[in-house]
Amino acid sequence: MPDWREDLDSYLDAKCDELIQFRRHIHKHPEPSGEEQETARFIAHELARQGAPQRLVLDDRGVLVQSDESGEPRIGFRADIDSLRLQDEKDTEYRSSRAGCMHGCGHDAHATMAFGAALGLQHVKDELPWPAAWTGLFQPSEETAKGAFEMIDAGALEGVKNIIAYHVDPQLCVGHVAICSGPLTACCDELAVTIFGQGGHAARPHHTTDPIAVSTQFVQSVYQFIPRTIDSRMPAVVSFGTIRGGDASNVIPDKVELGGTIRTLSRNATDKVREKIRHIAHGLSEASGTDIEVRFLGGPDAVINDSEVTDVFALAAKEVVGKAAVNQIDLPSMGGEDFAGYLDHVPGALMRIGVAPPTGPETVLHSPTFDIDENALLIGAKIMARAVILLARPDTAPD
Repeated sequence: MPDWREDLDSYLDAKCDELIQFRRHIHKHPEPSGEEQETARFIAHELARQGAPQRLVLDDRGVLVQSDESGEPRIGFRADIDSLRLQDEKDTEYRSSRAGCMHGCGHDAHATMAFGAALGLQHVKDELPWPAAWTGLFQPSEETAKGAFEMIDAGALEGVKNIIAYHVDPQLCVGHVAICSGPLTACCDELAVTIFGQGGHAARPHHTTDPIAVSTQFVQSVYQFIPRTIDSRMPAVVSFGTIRGGDASNVIPDKVELGGTIRTLSRNATDKVREKIRHIAHGLSEASGTDIEVRFLGGPDAVINDSEVTDVFALAAKEVVGKAAVNQIDLPSMGGEDFAGYLDHVPGALMRIGVAPPTGPETVLHSPTFDIDENALLIGAKIMARAVILLARPDTAPD
């Protein structure tokens, strides 16, 4: 019997150009959260063309692909497929063809790696020393933190015992990965604040209850007092990204709307931040005569990587890139990731995969010039396929 690892690698090596073209097609035709129908149909079509059993879900915004083994449990691997509302400013043949929309977070690469993994797994299925049933999830709406929950409701985790995923890291050189056991990302809640005042003439502020003045005080108070409220050993970040109020420079408006996020590493810390924000709002409302409405809109929990799944994922990576290229993540990110939704149901792990070129300019996530070294696509497909097989290994299998 041929060695499945060698056959997997040689098969995917032969698919390298195809993977690159797959990624470039998705990159050139981005679709934002909630609008991923053409992306999902393209992925489903390409899987079907390769003979992989697949089906569209969520009104054709997501795709499920499964091995044809009927046994369970299955190993899941997830890729997000939505893009950002961001103008692509790259000068490449595959730059976005859609104005104001681009893959600036690497979801096109995630989808390509999962696509390659699915093809590789299908190719070596008859060579494996143990059965390896699997489910591939191509998920919409990660950027709005809704897609994971939609996929779960659609039955994506049925029979799944473990799940793995990637996030590209443009600060990590291609050929390297990074992973850790335990907290990897933060709980991330959306915050909406509306300050209702009484508008009037800018020359006569004493005739108004100025919500702009109160909004500036509110933001400053949150930035000043939240760090003094939460245990300094527990990270907590509140940031405001939007302030909307007024239509004319000489008119004090009736209301101002603020939008922001709360990021912590535990729901206990989030609850304390929420309580302090309510106190600040109440105090400013009393002092200013405005009405302040605070709404906490929720969001994904922290990604907590399971230790056993992490170890197997890391082992798969070491087989592909070598032990020295598998890095330990020392501190969690304060970014949010709805992959946490799956981890509420099954143990899993998310790995960062390097996409920075060895030489040349680096880009950052959510940048209008974001791009990747496409050598990472083949590496990611090989590691993901290996990890699925190794996670499916029964305890009784010989070494």
